[in-house]
Amino acid sequence: MQRIGLTAEIRERVGKGAARGIRREGMIPGVLYGQGSATNISLNPSDISKLLHSESGENTLINLKLKGRDKEAEKVAIIRDFQLDPVTGKLLHTDLFEISMDKPIRIKVPVEIIGDTPAGVKEGGLLQHNAREVTIECLPSLIPDHIKVDASDLKIGDVLYVREIKVSEGIKFLDDGGMPVVSVAAPISETKLEELLTATPAEVKEPEVAAKGKEAAAPAEEGAKVEKAEKPEKAEKSEKTTKAEKPK
Repeated sequence: MQRIGLTAEIRERVGKGAARGIRREGMIPGVLYGQGSATNISLNPSDISKLLHSESGENTLINLKLKGRDKEAEKVAIIRDFQLDPVTGKLLHTDLFEISMDKPIRIKVPVEIIGDTPAGVKEGGLLQHNAREVTIECLPSLIPDHIKVDASDLKIGDVLYVREIKVSEGIKFLDDGGMPVVSVAAPISETKLEELLTATPAEVKEPEVAAKGKEAAAPAEEGAKVEKAEKPEKAEKSEKTTKAEKPK
């Protein structure tokens, strides 16, 4: 597993105005989560871009050096989330997740198909990459860049499932063993293809109108609402879901 050293500055300024100011200075805002706390930081966007385009990508381990007015610290982290400008594609925000090298973490890893052209494809079949990534649990030092899958022996109609993939000792799959990863489907005949292209859409049944006087939907009771976990006050709200987390 690749490891890269990065430096981040601990920042006191928070909020949208502060974030815009940080970007004008050529940096991007971020948050380091971990150990029940959150630290607001600023990072060099070019460093994060290089990391994202490296072989390990988002799963790269980061030797993070934190610098503040009156303190410095070193952490090991991994990218938890990042936000891009939808128009320019520039990095706007990055969240990091602090990890411990002696504790396993759960993380998604991309699947890479290796080997010769599958036997079924040579016979005219269609190779289907059913799962682009799988979820694993292991120590940070054992995180692979990819889960390699050899599909060379697959014939038409064959499917390779999660339970059939071999990985290094210490790595455990968290996905269902029956989840298909790679398969070879039978080719579609010209007659079948023509039928699909010329078929008329099935008639859609009109939805029934609710009986008069009945409420369409009753409002949820206050006691039934699920409270969301609150993050530390200083931490900025993350706009996406957690990428990697420690096992319970």
